[in-house]
Amino acid sequence: MAVSLVVNGMAYSADVEPETPLLWVLRDCLKLTGTKYGCGIAQCGACTVLIDGEATRSCSVPAAAVAGKAITTIEGLSADGTHPVQLAWIEHDVPQCGYCQSGQIMAAVALLKQSPRPTDAEINLSMTNICRCGTYPRIRAAIHRAAELLA
Repeated sequence: MAVSLVVNGMAYSADVEPETPLLWVLRDCLKLTGTKYGCGIAQCGACTVLIDGEATRSCSVPAAAVAGKAITTIEGLSADGTHPVQLAWIEHDVPQCGYCQSGQIMAAVALLKQSPRPTDAEINLSMTNICRCGTYPRIRAAIHRAAELLA
């Protein structure tokens, strides 16, 4: 069955079962591999994308459930890596191993859309993605910097 998706502003049709997780459609069918597989049970956040602007863990969302919705992956955030959150991530040298960072960035983008000047407490509550390297202080600093850049 074909599932119609709008990813990074482009229309796609993927020949998959409707219950196929969005993560696998993005990675395997559309070859958008910036979204990572971490746990497969929506706990770690490595697979976070934006669906209609909301941070969503793509490993647990059936592709058919997001047909026609605006899906943004890390590849669609900016063509050249100059989104303010990406710039803040670089400025604060956030990544260590880097595996979780695309999901972290997408979660941060959604947070800043909801709360343009988040407090540390708001960041701690919203940023539930897991970073095995423990770069949480740098993530928090980068979110504050991105808020400045977006202001």
